[in-house]
Amino acid sequence: MMTEAKMENIPIIELNGVTKEYGSEKGFFSKCEKKVIAMDNISLKIERGEIFGLVGQSGSGKTTAGRLLVKLEEPTKGVIKLNGVPVTDLCGKALRKYRSRVQMIFQDPYQSLNPHLSISETVSEPLVVHKIGDRRLRREKVILTLETVGLTPGTEYYNRYPHQLSGGQRQRVAIARAIIPDPEFIVADEPTSMLDATIAIQLLHLLTDIRKKVNMTFLFITHNLAAARYLCDRIAVIHNGVIVETGLAGDIISNPQHPYTQKLIQAQPGFSFIA
Repeated sequence: MMTEAKMENIPIIELNGVTKEYGSEKGFFSKCEKKVIAMDNISLKIERGEIFGLVGQSGSGKTTAGRLLVKLEEPTKGVIKLNGVPVTDLCGKALRKYRSRVQMIFQDPYQSLNPHLSISETVSEPLVVHKIGDRRLRREKVILTLETVGLTPGTEYYNRYPHQLSGGQRQRVAIARAIIPDPEFIVADEPTSMLDATIAIQLLHLLTDIRKKVNMTFLFITHNLAAARYLCDRIAVIHNGVIVETGLAGDIISNPQHPYTQKLIQAQPGFSFIA
């Protein structure tokens, strides 16, 4: 068994030569199937306890990376590791266990929450799926987690439904659902892009607080370099499925080396904090 000291020296997430291809339908005049490469031979290491940013414009491949990490899709080539262990082609109990350790916060809080489930049912769902605790413990943990994400008192929100909440409150519920099984790693896919700037800043503060309290590791996917500079320790810039630049967030933004990164910065005058 690997000791805690050795675990600390191993990246929590590692991508080695990961490629993701999608096949398009054959055209009427074409006999060949065209392939779309969403990610092209990407290698990354995300260290334990950090917030790592993946920055790029729409269609750059950043959301595909997140979907691969939470096992919503499988890579065409390459290896993904969690704590040094390959996680390709997991199924059954092994896949369920992996998903209790790796969670995702989706972009749209209006679509990611089931309107027919109460807040308590939504947030407790991971506990039920992974058979964590009994009914009393789940209730206590749901209330505590709601309060952790700023929905206080938790009992006031426990029996509400998504349509009774604002967009910012819905996204807090989505964050609560992601953190309640105590995962090791969370993919946050543009979690504030559907919110106004004031609420977005509040949620960025919340993610920072969660990381400090529980030493959780995040992949923060965004198109906004300002949000990445505020929230992330390191960032990687992705363009057309290829990582073009990686380094400390402050260093990349203050001294971008790649022309694409320079264009991203030029396209965001004033650095609006809407991730």
